[in-house]
Amino acid sequence: QVRLVESGGGLVQPGGSLRLSCFASGSIFGIDTMGWYRQAPEKERELVASITSGGNTNYADSVKGRFTISRDNAQKTVYLQMNSLKPKDTAVYYCNANIRRSSTSLVKLPYWGQGTQVTVSS
Repeated sequence: QVRLVESGGGLVQPGGSLRLSCFASGSIFGIDTMGWYRQAPEKERELVASITSGGNTNYADSVKGRFTISRDNAQKTVYLQMNSLKPKDTAVYYCNANIRRSSTSLVKLPYWGQGTQVTVSS
């Protein structure tokens, strides 16, 4: 089994900061791209940021300059530092990882965390 467990969500005032963490555990041979998605009420889930195993990053235009994604490959953990938060950043944030489970297979499957709520409000 593979599990992704997020932490770090909560309530913050506009302009504040939060740091999300996501730890992958279980039967894992290797992890390719990891990312953060979010879903606001009555909206589609959208990509916030992603990072490859080599450290190449990609950000949604709406968060560029405010959010930073990073990862610790040895700890199988991805982080999302969120600064200058705005009310429109309010959503459930989900961790995603493309995971290779076996040395004998090249197949990588997507796994999701359970989500963590981020609320930006005064």
